[in-house]
Amino acid sequence: MAPVANPAGPSLPPLTAEWLEADGAGGYASGTVSGERTRRYHALLVVATTPPTHRLALVNGVEVWVELGDATWWLSTQRYTPDVVYPRGVDHLALFAYDPWPRWTWALPGGTTIVAEIVVASDGAGTVLTWRRTTGSGPAALHVRPLLSGRDHHALMHENAAFAFPAQTLGRAVTWHPYAALPAVTALASGRYRHDPVWYRHFLYTAEAARGLDATEDLGSPGIFSFDLDAGDATLVLRAGTARGADADCHPGALAARLRSAEYARRNPHDALARAADAFVVRRGRGSTIVAGYPWFTDWGRDTFIAMRGLLLTRARFDVAARILGAWASAVSAGMLPNRFPDAGAAPEYNTVDAALWFVVVVHEYLALADPPAAERATLVAASNAILDGYTQGTRYRIRADGDGLLACGVPGVQLTWMDAKVGDRVITPRIGKPVEVEALWINALRLAGRDVAATRAQAAFLTRFVLPTGGLADVVDADHVAGRIDPRVRPNQIFAVGGLPRAIVPDEIARRIVATVESELVTPMGLRTLARADPEYRGRYEGDPACRDSAYHRGTVWPWLMGPFVEAWLRVNGNDATHRELARRRFVAPLEAQLATFGLGFLPEIADGDPPHAPRGCPFQAWSLGELLRLRHLVETA
Repeated sequence: MAPVANPAGPSLPPLTAEWLEADGAGGYASGTVSGERTRRYHALLVVATTPPTHRLALVNGVEVWVELGDATWWLSTQRYTPDVVYPRGVDHLALFAYDPWPRWTWALPGGTTIVAEIVVASDGAGTVLTWRRTTGSGPAALHVRPLLSGRDHHALMHENAAFAFPAQTLGRAVTWHPYAALPAVTALASGRYRHDPVWYRHFLYTAEAARGLDATEDLGSPGIFSFDLDAGDATLVLRAGTARGADADCHPGALAARLRSAEYARRNPHDALARAADAFVVRRGRGSTIVAGYPWFTDWGRDTFIAMRGLLLTRARFDVAARILGAWASAVSAGMLPNRFPDAGAAPEYNTVDAALWFVVVVHEYLALADPPAAERATLVAASNAILDGYTQGTRYRIRADGDGLLACGVPGVQLTWMDAKVGDRVITPRIGKPVEVEALWINALRLAGRDVAATRAQAAFLTRFVLPTGGLADVVDADHVAGRIDPRVRPNQIFAVGGLPRAIVPDEIARRIVATVESELVTPMGLRTLARADPEYRGRYEGDPACRDSAYHRGTVWPWLMGPFVEAWLRVNGNDATHRELARRRFVAPLEAQLATFGLGFLPEIADGDPPHAPRGCPFQAWSLGELLRLRHLVETA
């Protein structure tokens, strides 16, 4: 299942690279440069019915072709089983840009050029698609067939008798309601609609197949929109819901122009990373939250607090930060914060030891930067103290301050740290006992809260118990709650004793040894490996079925977000002066920035292979990866 060849060589990004347009509520549109849908998540209209959860894919794609006199040329590209690419609009693709939104240019025989754009409005107005002829003359008709499903965005649809094709029209608006229990789809078009229902069968999604998942889907197409390109742009606005009364008199072209203008004004025209950062900030109820990654993650506690340092605090988005922290403050339970709020509306999952500690750290960073009103400050401080009190006294999963002042945690079968992969009932990296980064967070949180006696005691125990004679730190001490048992494997978690948190907790000489160990064994251009290559359990490739991938997730796989703590640690031990900041920018930050144009365009991925060439993997648009890049930029560009 090889990708189609790049017809224009280096003038195009990789054809498999993905673009994203987010709607500010957890919904999105996404696809590839080639136009081929390679994931079940690639769609033009995905909406979150209870923002940012319960995402539904309503319009998955379009089939598009142009008639120029007697000739017909395809602009769309589709792949079907067993492995057939037809049509091949990509063969005429000349240019692609994703700034400030996705834009394709096709050069057709005879001198005709067609440009298409996709913009998702952040106010819920829908997805705007436009096509225009920029060169060429003579009659030109463009035809568009929407391809619909109506399913959870994690699922796949197959031909079924329950799918309803009938259309209702109101002025220029056409509404379909494939499934009565799901939202309808309304299209406002500047062209004519002809009802012509048909099933498109056996689409093949190659990225799903490579991940060992079901990879074929059928989609329903209720009809065709036809446009005269001589008369102006072809415009199609797609949105969830039925047609409204105002749609009867709506001119789709004028509506599209207003939406594009509003989006251009909203998006920072001078800062592509800021625009990408804003994609993760979405509505939850009356407040705000951060989506951990597109297309498949919602909002996770740990990810939220790590990501918001770069996405919000370094950008002085204090109003949004206040709403997010205030909402999470109300979720403290027995000293813990949820790891996530499940899609299905079930009870929050309190299965993380570090999310609450990250909350304490970020709260105090926010309070130092924003100087909020006294009532808000009191609420956040109270929540932080409730966390520290709960952890000191003991809470779920044997989380408790131990006799040495360090924080113990963990029970069999539950993954509590950020290394949280699980296959069936088997936790891949259980890390029961006293994980090194948890102790760094614990000591920092105690210091920030003014609990210096407890922090000093814990820090003394840390220096006695974690420092290895060979250099670096143990990953876990009192492993499996057995006194004196250590896990000495070389993992990146030790870097948090030096960087990534407000205070280093080790002396300078030990800090230099930690940074040297991590740089030698774990640093790659894409981030930090999760296990040294010499370790017998090291997995250099993140590939195969879900069990194989999860087994590699934290056993060698590279995580870009860890570059932030590493560079901060590197500057602390080498000198945070202009010369070293410039060196860090060239050695560590620039390679990450180069990835913005390769996989998830304008974004950074969740992970990458541990082995060269460190191919990007996992979620293509990851919040904490981008957040730490923004924080890194701030670190190397300011005194």
